[in-house]
Amino acid sequence: MEFSGKTVIVTGSTRGIGKAIAEKFAELGANVMLSGTTDKVYDVVNELKGRGFSVAGFVGDLAVPENAQAIVDQTVETFGGLDILVNNAGITRDKLLIKMEEEDWDTVMDINLKSVFLLTKAAVKIMMKKKKGTIINLSSVVGLMGNSSQANYAASKAGLIGFTKSVAKEYARRGITCNAIAPGFIETEMTGSLPEEVKEYYLKNIPLGRPGTTSEVADLAVFLASDRAQYITGQVINIDGGLYM
Repeated sequence: MEFSGKTVIVTGSTRGIGKAIAEKFAELGANVMLSGTTDKVYDVVNELKGRGFSVAGFVGDLAVPENAQAIVDQTVETFGGLDILVNNAGITRDKLLIKMEEEDWDTVMDINLKSVFLLTKAAVKIMMKKKKGTIINLSSVVGLMGNSSQANYAASKAGLIGFTKSVAKEYARRGITCNAIAPGFIETEMTGSLPEEVKEYYLKNIPLGRPGTTSEVADLAVFLASDRAQYITGQVINIDGGLYM
């Protein structure tokens, strides 16, 4: 799998799964536009540039329509096009439903779902001209199975699955594929901060008996964006060690 001459946007790419995906594409020769909501984006950009990779960064809330359009425009201006969009940015605001505020719901929906709608809408306009493109949405097994104290997060990730299938059907004849990745328990800063009893609970329920790595998720993302996956679209691929079957 080689991506020389291809351009990729990876949202939420300052850490965890997003950073691993951005690094993997860069290592395989792609031009990569990273994004985040703080200047930490530029720390990652400088790190990857120091390794000789072709990368740039964008700072902004992608749930704001102007910003979603701006990152696509900046990507095209910087690298000359857009071939792959990885919608990874996401947050949690975990609370029991009875204690969940409207703001907790709206913030998660904006970042996890609305930003994907806005970015995809902007990106397909570029991809349609070439009659080729790849969109990958990072969902979650929580969007398939639900989870206590995560009604907002689960709803947003389930919404991504419906969105993915609709986009796949709508743009297949334009040469654009759209798939979702549903990670399970992956080793990240976010999961690292979970209480030990929560980690133990997940590990007991994972048939493979271990958490996944961000690199393994990145490997799946680059495969779905490669020429080897051109006949795969509208799918939700779990990467969870068998947690949800």
